[in-house]
Amino acid sequence: MLTPDLPSASAPDTALRPPVPDPGQGLADNLRGAALMTLSMAAFICNDTLMKAVTQTLPLYESVAIRGGMVLALMVLVAQRQGGLRLRVSRTDLGPLVLRTFADIASTVLYLLALRRMALADIAAIMQALPLAVTLAAALFFRERLGWRRLMAIGIGFLGVLLILRPGTGAFDRWSAVALASMLLIVVRDMATRTFSTRLGSSSIAFYAALAVMLTGFVLGGAERWRMPSGAEFALLAGAALFLTVGYITAVATMRVGEISFVAPFRYSSLVWAIALGLAVFGDWPDRWTWAGSALVVGAGVYTILRERQLRGRGR
Repeated sequence: MLTPDLPSASAPDTALRPPVPDPGQGLADNLRGAALMTLSMAAFICNDTLMKAVTQTLPLYESVAIRGGMVLALMVLVAQRQGGLRLRVSRTDLGPLVLRTFADIASTVLYLLALRRMALADIAAIMQALPLAVTLAAALFFRERLGWRRLMAIGIGFLGVLLILRPGTGAFDRWSAVALASMLLIVVRDMATRTFSTRLGSSSIAFYAALAVMLTGFVLGGAERWRMPSGAEFALLAGAALFLTVGYITAVATMRVGEISFVAPFRYSSLVWAIALGLAVFGDWPDRWTWAGSALVVGAGVYTILRERQLRGRGR
């Protein structure tokens, strides 16, 4: 993943618009985007697992600040391998970068608050709505073609989300709502990422995100009583920082390669990782409603992939 240059399918610097796909490269870009998305999801779930473990004993925002410092150091090393960190931002990129940064901060804080109090598989199941929301947002804002069949699949997927959340029952508490709000902010973040020009490198975008989240940890941590982490806690934070660095870079690269409507459904791979790690590390197992809702959501995602391939085969 840590290659000298991360290719981008972004639009020219002069316009805030989605990339114009090259028919000859479309399938290859989509497959590359899918692979990057799968890697990104695995890295983020591993980070979540370690952060959930360490924040059981270490204050939340202290953990965020320390992990953020480690991530920044790793990002500088990555940027050096990519030819250096270029922090200058053009006027066309400044607005999307500010929007993306604020969305990233808010979504991270809300997600970690919910993560401390929810089973890993449960919060991951709620996040399965993200590909559907991103696909729908891409159609609304970037005019990506979305036929009635895929719209119906999205509707079925959202029905699955309702089964997972079960609003009006004891299963839907405030932390479920916090996780849902975090998911919607990630949609905003991903849409902003899609509008960056090719001059703003993926490592620079990830660097700004990591810096903003770290500073947020220091600011919000003023209300906590910090202490020196133990050796085991430092090890957990270091592992989380490593996984998060990989997740940052691959997430940015993913949203700049291929069509969002094709790549986004591969976020569902996170559920497999979350169930496996949640069971292995915390002994958590999803209930039958979460399984049923997740099956609907994943089924809707798989259908969108098959439908996309069918349309490509017809030379859409």
